Formats: sequence, C-alpha cells, structure tokens
Amino acid sequence: MLCLAMLAMVGVSFMPAAARAKPASEVRIVFVTHGEATDTYWSAVKLGLADAAKRMGSKVEYYAPDVWDVVKMQKMIDTAVASHPDGLVVTIPDLQAVGPSIKKASEEGIPVIVIDTGEDQVADVGARFYVGSGSLKQSGIDAGKRFRAEGVTRGVCINHEVGNASNDEACVGFKEGMNGAMDVLAVTMDPADVKSRVEAYFASHPGTTGALALGPASAVPTLVALKESDLLGKIHFGTFNLTPEVLDALAHHQMEFAIDFQQYMMGFLPVVFLTMNAEFKTMPTANVYTGPAFVLPEDAALVMDLAKKGIR
Repeated sequence: MLCLAMLAMVGVSFMPAAARAKPASEVRIVFVTHGEATDTYWSAVKLGLADAAKRMGSKVEYYAPDVWDVVKMQKMIDTAVASHPDGLVVTIPDLQAVGPSIKKASEEGIPVIVIDTGEDQVADVGARFYVGSGSLKQSGIDAGKRFRAEGVTRGVCINHEVGNASNDEACVGFKEGMNGAMDVLAVTMDPADVKSRVEAYFASHPGTTGALALGPASAVPTLVALKESDLLGKIHFGTFNLTPEVLDALAHHQMEFAIDFQQYMMGFLPVVFLTMNAEFKTMPTANVYTGPAFVLPEDAALVMDLAKKGIR
C-alpha cells in the first residue's frame, strides 16, 4: 500500500494497458469516396478530416476517383483494405459495385464508417454507423413542397451525377414533392456543359419555373445560365450545399434556398471517432446526422465567412 501511495504521488497512472490500445500518433485512417476532384462539395469534407487529424494527432489519407467511376473507387477500397488501416471511411454510391469490398474490410476487423451516401446500406456492408445528412429523397421532397408553396407548377432536377444512388433519390424525392410535375436534366461536372444544357432546357421548356441543383458544381453554372438568359430572379432556384457564390446569390434574392448538409462534419467526426476507437475502444452506437437544414436569403450573411473558409 505504501508503494502504491508513493507512486500515485509522483503521478504514475494505473490505467490498464488494454484501455489505451494505440496512441493517436500511430493511428492511420483512410477515406475513400466517390467525390470528383472538381466538386467543391468534397473540399469541405477534406478540410474537415485534415483539421480533425491535426487536433487528434492521427494520420489520415483521402482517395477518390478524378471523375465519376465506381469501378475505380472499388479498386481504391481494395487497396485501402489491403493496407490494414485502423479505420476506413467510405461512401456507398453503388452497393453492387463497392459493397463487397467494404464488407471485406468489416470482416477483417477494420472498423468502417459510412458518410454522405449509403445510410441504408450500413448493415449490408457491416459498417459501424453512418455520419451524414440522411435521406436525400426527403430533402428532395422538402424542396419540391417549398417550391409548390411558392407557386411553382413544374420543376427540373439538375443532376450532375446520374447513377449516383443518392443523387437519383433526391430527384425522385423532388418529383414526389412536386406531385410529379418535374423533369430530370442530366449534366456533367463541366461548368460549360452545365451552362449550355440549362440554357437549352429553359429555352425549350418555358412552363418550368423551378429548378433544383444537387450541388454547387451544377448550381454555380446554372446561376450564370439564368443570368445570361435573363431568367435570374424569375426562375425559383434552390440547391444542395453552400459556397460563397451560392450564399451571395441567396443574399441578393436570386435563389430561394440552399440545403446545408454540413459536410465538413462528415470529414471531421469520423476521424475523431476512429482515433478514439483505436485509443480507447469507444465508439458511438447510432447514426450521427449532420443535416439537412434550409439556408434562406436572410441567413446568408451569417454563414458567409465560414463558407469562404470552406467550412460551410
């Protein structure tokens, strides 16, 4: 007893060795997403994971195909699993394409967190839980209902990643919210392509008065297209996610809303959770939701500074 008391006085800890499995400096976490390099949506995710890595002291790697390519993404997941990280963070844009590779990680004892896309597939791949904004279908429904309340009788869903299950779900939801009165306009990640397709669509569909973009990659060129077609402020326009350009348009009442998924937290929180899991074997036991939330014109100024920093 005397020895124990003396050791306590000099600050020796008696935490069991198993309670701290691995120091944060030795923890390595790998992210693999479907996010295209030119999509600013993923810039906030990457900033979040980088900031979390600095705060936690762990090592984090991020991989994604340059363009939409679930086959390449699947190979990236296989490479990540083969490297035996302390945690794997993934999106599930196509369960058939990437599901088996993610499930292999779980079967090998690698803790997996799903972010952004794939909430309903968490159990299918053996992941621990989901961090993100939940069903994009519901966000689409809410957007459609908001447009109808403003008098929009027909809308268009501008989809920059047709084939991405979550994007497609958002358009399905928008159709439901619009009571079926909507079209899907497939575009690419090329701003010039988005602009020309949006201009052509509205030139041939004068009865459409509401447009929903599924992210800044399509929203920002759409703003340019509407301006050059003298439709800015005449078409009810909303988008998923925030950028300074989107917030500026909101502040000038050129857009009705932006739906914020707070994707910075989708990058930040998994790093915290997986580092703590490696250190202390602690993890959340349920999904963590980061959105969605409607940002309206009167809210724009409040979040502008954070958006310029890439956080909102």
